[in-house]
Amino acid sequence: MDYTQLIENQREFFRTHQTKDIRFRKEQLIKLQKLVSDNEKALYEAIHKDFGKSAFDTFTTEISIINKEIKYFLRNLSQLAKPERKWTNLANLPGSSRVYSEPLGTVLVIGAWNYPIQLSLLPAISAIAAGNTVILKPSEIAHHTMLVIQNLINQHFKPDFFHVCIGGVEETTEILKQKFDKIFFTGSTQVGKIIYEAAAKNLTPVVLELGGKSPAIVTADADLEVAARRIVWGKFINAGQTCVAPDFVLAEEKIKDHFLDYLRDYIKKFDYKAGSEHYAQIINDKNYTRLVQLIDRGKIYFGGNTDPGTRYIEPTVLDNVNWDDEVMREEIFGPILPVVSYKYFREAMNHLAQLEKPLAAYLFSNNPEEIKFFKDNYSFGGGCINDVMMHLSNDALPFGGVGNSGMGNYHGKYGFEAFSHKKAVLHRKNWGEPAIKYPPYTAKKLSLIRKLLSW
Repeated sequence: MDYTQLIENQREFFRTHQTKDIRFRKEQLIKLQKLVSDNEKALYEAIHKDFGKSAFDTFTTEISIINKEIKYFLRNLSQLAKPERKWTNLANLPGSSRVYSEPLGTVLVIGAWNYPIQLSLLPAISAIAAGNTVILKPSEIAHHTMLVIQNLINQHFKPDFFHVCIGGVEETTEILKQKFDKIFFTGSTQVGKIIYEAAAKNLTPVVLELGGKSPAIVTADADLEVAARRIVWGKFINAGQTCVAPDFVLAEEKIKDHFLDYLRDYIKKFDYKAGSEHYAQIINDKNYTRLVQLIDRGKIYFGGNTDPGTRYIEPTVLDNVNWDDEVMREEIFGPILPVVSYKYFREAMNHLAQLEKPLAAYLFSNNPEEIKFFKDNYSFGGGCINDVMMHLSNDALPFGGVGNSGMGNYHGKYGFEAFSHKKAVLHRKNWGEPAIKYPPYTAKKLSLIRKLLSW
């Protein structure tokens, strides 16, 4: 495919200024919303082929989020795009100051495979709402879903406005040689570094939504049953293939055994058996093999059954895990939950602070001092107190990482801002200007300008 020509066609269309029209943007969002709605069945079938996942899970974790995001922009886009009036300082009076939200131009969105509908279309929705043209590259790993997305978009949108390119590493490498006005990538930290390096050659700004080992800390002051129920749900939805899933649990020593019992009971209650439509399969053989190798058979507290034929890994809890175990060296991204015990809360938090900053963090506690310390002293992308992952469901909150877990935010207005340039404009009057800023300069002028500029 001629990527250079495709991008140039998008640039030409952007220069017509049609995308700056708020009505045009809303029309495109409504069209996309209808396409998703009319083709829900095809999307469900594709996800089932890729993951063996139920329509219920696909709707709650993908389709509903797409619908909610589009509805947010249809309600709020006019206000988001409205110029902001700002205070004008004395030195610039008479005059007025405004900030304009200007679309960046042609942007590239590279989606991830684990939630292939949501993580492809959600940033594209933000880019369209902000007035850009979009090239979308879904992950080839979720192959069936990629093909459905390609079909939906490319048959119903003009390629000079919104187009899907498919392929693997080779095609992505070629696309990244092109100059874009912004690149949005969701995926691993390792690949994120490659994206960042490629973007730097063209001074292209990036949003990187990466990952990391997101901890769930459970203290003696937590409601252990609630903590176990919510952690089991968050960890094993999509078979653990979720970037903000609790990667491991830090459990206070004196309650750890009691907490483990609750974990076991809820795993049994939720019935994650092989072939169940409410429990996904691992995406491919490569990931399946990697995950199986992370299971230390001598540390299994519960689970551990696997089936390579169906890429099934039973929800597995590991006990007596140490920080230097292999399972603690990398993001797991699968249905394996290591439990590490600690004796003192602040010592545990200080150890976490020495690790790379995670995309998410979760604290289960009803102790105000522990909650305050967690919020004030631990850096992470976003998270919850007494829950997991649900911060993503609030479109008033930004979603994004920090440090190795990413840069930039999106969701709601933060997505609009991610794909916009904030352009400052000072509009001066042609009268009323003091002459003191013009030569020749005198001691009296310096005295006056000193007062004026310090006001």
